[in-house]
Amino acid sequence: MIEALKQHYGYLFEDDLLKEINQVGVFKDIPAGFLLMDIGETIKYMPLLFSGAIKILREDAKGDELLLYFIEQGDTCTMSFTCCLGNKKSEIRAIAETDTKLIMVPVEHMQLWLGKYKSWQNFILLSYHERTSELLEAIDTIAFLKMDERLLKYLKDKAMVNHNDVINVTHSEIAQDLHTSRVVISRLLKKLENEGAIKLQRNQIQLMKL
Repeated sequence: MIEALKQHYGYLFEDDLLKEINQVGVFKDIPAGFLLMDIGETIKYMPLLFSGAIKILREDAKGDELLLYFIEQGDTCTMSFTCCLGNKKSEIRAIAETDTKLIMVPVEHMQLWLGKYKSWQNFILLSYHERTSELLEAIDTIAFLKMDERLLKYLKDKAMVNHNDVINVTHSEIAQDLHTSRVVISRLLKKLENEGAIKLQRNQIQLMKL
């Protein structure tokens, strides 16, 4: 475990911090589609990703979801860390987008490290900045892009985190992530195919223009 930590986080953290993470963390191998954290749960652990990707979603009063952003290797979900500091329940849902390897760190240690290790403080502040930028991008996407533009951006983002221009996803799953109807998504996917941007297959979409 310590070698994996050094490989993925050695450039960020000093050896003493890596040793502490190794001592208190729990390594997990998560399959794609696994629910790591749900809305309303008490947050006891925070993930540090070795590989893979996790999608972060919000839910409205009707129970419909909206994709906010993805976290990847080298990231953590500081949105949830904010809830930990305020002793609040989780306000997001976290689902493995791909098969993911990570280490779960107890939140009480994460708080202690803020005052103990400058590298950890810098890591958390940088993560806050990156997640805030992604949230602003999500707001801009909803506010300023037409649905077909949002759809194409969504597909490009999924291709990026999956490292594959062939995306395994159903029209219903896309509609859920983008908070719209399956009929709308199916119509817009056909439009994008006619424009040469994608190629539709059964439960698969190939991006032709990255």
